[in-house]
Amino acid sequence: MSEARRIDLNADLGEGVTDDPGLLAVVTSANVACGYHAGDVATMTTVCEVAVRHGVVVGAQVSYADRENFGRVALDTAYDELRHHIADQVFTLTRIARRAGLTVAYVKSHGALYNRVVEDETQARAVLDGSGDLPVLG
Repeated sequence: MSEARRIDLNADLGEGVTDDPGLLAVVTSANVACGYHAGDVATMTTVCEVAVRHGVVVGAQVSYADRENFGRVALDTAYDELRHHIADQVFTLTRIARRAGLTVAYVKSHGALYNRVVEDETQARAVLDGSGDLPVLG
């Protein structure tokens, strides 16, 4: 007897560059931009409302405060400031998701921060600490 396999089809959403409703009809999880590299409260709200209708799991896609470069430039942000930025992004999406009937399931760094935490222990710790009890996808 073989075990059933489950594939999690994941996408970055809420960035203003994709067809979020179309993708939410086919993905099983979505990394929702939390406003620091892209996205805003209205976009996060819409993504969460559509996600709940499709049974899509949402995660907080956190980043540097760098809308100008779409979070694609590594920044030398101090631990306390970065931890605060991560916590703020997670809090914002958590509040919006709850209103839509969802729970934020995980945190995933975006762009340059995603790459930076592989080698920078201080920034990695800031992301982990700012994420609270949520698992961090890497």
